[in-house]
Amino acid sequence: MTDDGDDADPTAVSLEDEPEVDWLREGRMAHDEVPVLVGTEWLAAHREDPDVAVIDVRDAWEFDGIGHVPGAVNVPFDAFRATEHGEAEAGMLPGSRAFADRMSEAGVANDDRIVAYDDTNGVFAARLLVTAELYGHDPGRLHLLDGDFSAYTLEHETTGEATAIESTDYRATYEERGPLVSLATVEAALDDPGTVIVDTREEWEYEEGHIPGAVRLDWQELVDADTRGVRPGDELRTLLADRGIPPGERVLLYCNTARRISHTYTVLRHLGFPNLAFYEGSLTEWEAEGNELETG
Repeated sequence: MTDDGDDADPTAVSLEDEPEVDWLREGRMAHDEVPVLVGTEWLAAHREDPDVAVIDVRDAWEFDGIGHVPGAVNVPFDAFRATEHGEAEAGMLPGSRAFADRMSEAGVANDDRIVAYDDTNGVFAARLLVTAELYGHDPGRLHLLDGDFSAYTLEHETTGEATAIESTDYRATYEERGPLVSLATVEAALDDPGTVIVDTREEWEYEEGHIPGAVRLDWQELVDADTRGVRPGDELRTLLADRGIPPGERVLLYCNTARRISHTYTVLRHLGFPNLAFYEGSLTEWEAEGNELETG
């Protein structure tokens, strides 16, 4: 992962050069590392591994009343989200101390392999992963369940029993050189031919007003409605190419409050995009600072 001042790696392999095997569905990468997206079978097989922390980000009533993956801990979305924009380091980040406290209470360690899930195609769970990365958790140990809780329940057992938790001393430090970029960086990117600015909101939102020059890629277009996970790899590659989002350029993502871009960021990271920029302030900050919008 590069910071907002680095150029894309010229040696990066294009998706077009990758083997045709659909490793999004295989649940593994060619070099046998655990992929960013893990399938329900992988989770069922590894949920009891001592270094795996399974985190359910649904509301507590869902976790307790509907059930959850055995061994999972509950860290609801609102628990790792600021109440107001800009109250911590940037955007809707909760603050490093608050995040560390929440992870410690959930029994998560800094070297754990985190697998997060929700019941909304992964968009809320992805936000947890991005937040953890921005606070220093190794991105190679951050994973999203490909599918969601509903998909998991189709073939695997769930439970309503409380998970025994042993608290930890989780440490969180805001990563200044992480993927998050500032308003000034976004403004400079407007004239940068090597950067593709991507709006991950719905079409009607995009048409009402977007950052000038941004291309539209609704995060939901990456999701397969039947499986509740991401679409097959060949479909994703075609979609991204059609929208003018190549892996060889810097891809700068935004939405309204940085929730939806978390899912797109996670999927693109899984696909191996080497130069991703995450505009935490998103359109909330862009408009508040008086910047112009483009319509249509």
